[in-house]
Amino acid sequence: METRPPVRSIDLNADVGESFGAWRMGADEDLVPLVSSVNIACGAHAGDPATILATCALAVRHEAAIGAHPGYPDLAGFGRRDLALTPTELRATLVVQVGAVQAAARVAGGLVRHVKPHGALYNLAARDPRVAETVALAIRDLDAGLVLIGLAGSASVDAGRAAGLAVAAEAFADRRYEADGSLRSRSLPGALLGPADAAEQAVSIARDGAATAHDGSRVTIRADTICVHGDGPEAVAVARAVREALETAGLRIAPIANDG
Repeated sequence: METRPPVRSIDLNADVGESFGAWRMGADEDLVPLVSSVNIACGAHAGDPATILATCALAVRHEAAIGAHPGYPDLAGFGRRDLALTPTELRATLVVQVGAVQAAARVAGGLVRHVKPHGALYNLAARDPRVAETVALAIRDLDAGLVLIGLAGSASVDAGRAAGLAVAAEAFADRRYEADGSLRSRSLPGALLGPADAAEQAVSIARDGAATAHDGSRVTIRADTICVHGDGPEAVAVARAVREALETAGLRIAPIANDG
């Protein structure tokens, strides 16, 4: 009797809900159906109440797992600038931001299953254990059943586990890596990948547990979820190419399971 290897499952997530007032960002109507999980901006770095409600409803309609995507309160900088918040200030903004998406999800008939910090906060928590701990404890105190998404191999994932949270290690389809496993800065050439390169990298990470870094070396990446960013001009094309490539490689796309 023929035995087949088990089908590996991988979550495909996207950052969405980033429009604010008259300012439109992303093509969420086209992007959300292509992914299994969404990270909805909480109104601090992007998003507003109407957008949060509408994006939660869109996710429910397409059966995408809902996540909150809190960032630094920095609309002008899109949350990509470091802010010198005290631990008390950071905890407060995280609790309020995630709580807002939880309320919107409930009204839309869904629930928030995970939290993924955004931008500069995500990057700082990945390398600073003190910030990572503040983030993890704030999420745990709000809802210990939430999954914390953090950069694979980073302080974020370690802090989440130490706080007793279920965690999901994240990799990126559309961002090039450095040899040390960090993401290549957006200010440097070659940092952003187009559809074909993103699809190739996603399969390499999901199937082989590795990616090719900018310098050509291979870097080990063990990931539970792969992100495609929603704010780029090729976001939908990238997501479609990544999804098709993962499925062609025999990978099942499904939301993160909280086994904690």
